[in-house]
Amino acid sequence: MSCNLRQQTLNALKADAEGKIQVARVNVEVYLHNPVGIGEHPDVLSAIQDQLDVIAEQEERLQVLNHHFSGEQLHVS
Repeated sequence: MSCNLRQQTLNALKADAEGKIQVARVNVEVYLHNPVGIGEHPDVLSAIQDQLDVIAEQEERLQVLNHHFSGEQLHVS
C-alpha cells in the first residue's frame, strides 16, 4: 500500500471515529435539553448511556490509532 493511500486510510478512520463522537455528543445534548421530545426513548438515562458508550468506543479507537500508528501524522483532510 502506498504511503499516501496508507495515510488517507488512517485519516479516514480517524475522521469516522471523530464524526461518530460528534453525533453521539449532539444526541446527549438533545436528551439533556429536551428529554420529553424523544418519544421512542422513554428511558432517557438508558438512551444517554448508549450514546456515552458510543463515545467511549470511538475514543478508544482513536487511542489505538494514535498508539499503534503514532509515527504517522493523522490529519483530517
